[in-house]
Amino acid sequence: MGFKLPNKIIPGYSMPQIAEPSAQEHADSMKTYLREGKERAIRLGNRGPIHFDATGALRDDILEAYWRQGFYVFENVIEAEELEELRAGIADMLDRAPVERGAELDAKGRPAFGREFERDTYTWIPPLSDPVGGTTRNGGRHPSKMVEPVPPINAPKEIIYMMFGMCQAMDAGLRLYGHPQLLAIAESINGPDFTPFNDAIFLKQPGLGGSVAWHQDGLTHWDSPTWDEGIHGFNFQVQLYPSTPSNCLWVVPGTHKEGRVDIRAMVDDNGGSD
Repeated sequence: MGFKLPNKIIPGYSMPQIAEPSAQEHADSMKTYLREGKERAIRLGNRGPIHFDATGALRDDILEAYWRQGFYVFENVIEAEELEELRAGIADMLDRAPVERGAELDAKGRPAFGREFERDTYTWIPPLSDPVGGTTRNGGRHPSKMVEPVPPINAPKEIIYMMFGMCQAMDAGLRLYGHPQLLAIAESINGPDFTPFNDAIFLKQPGLGGSVAWHQDGLTHWDSPTWDEGIHGFNFQVQLYPSTPSNCLWVVPGTHKEGRVDIRAMVDDNGGSD
């Protein structure tokens, strides 16, 4: 299910060309898709609160739904106080960010946070852009580019797209990384021998935030003779604000069972990436 943009005449061209939509045009074009997608998602049977059995493992019905669909939406896991602490920590990271890409100072003239770290704490992109879709970055696992709506005329040249190092930057981030219920879920899926090894904060500011093109997270084990649908591990994603069809992570249910899929062909068959 998707949409196709109408042809628009662009000055200077003798033939009709596809012009990128404005943010509002893009939002309007997605309304039916989002409504129908939400209806399908509710019917999947893979959401609800956490339930553990007497041994402390995830209840069997939750594990069955996770392995059947490839993802599970846990509700009301992070308490309101924890969310407020996380929001405050992220607001502080943004307040201490470089005033622009590569700057040594923040907007208040202080030394910017994280400049001494080996890995850049902040990544920057043009507003409403898809920075990796259709490129070879990240191992080429984002083979198709998303629609890039035209940002508002008063939008900044670049915005912060991702932030890293939450365990170093904020106590609330470190506590989330060691959340006992999340670790218990990970143990139920992976077994007791596992290691949390990465973190990233995606920023989706209204009317400005960039997109993440369709992809599969795995890179290393597609050709393994012992491949199975869980070989590349999994991610937790904690939403700091209520999820909607417009701002949530999109997943194609069941594709984890198919190995490496041809995303470019799927997009072409769909008539577009969105």
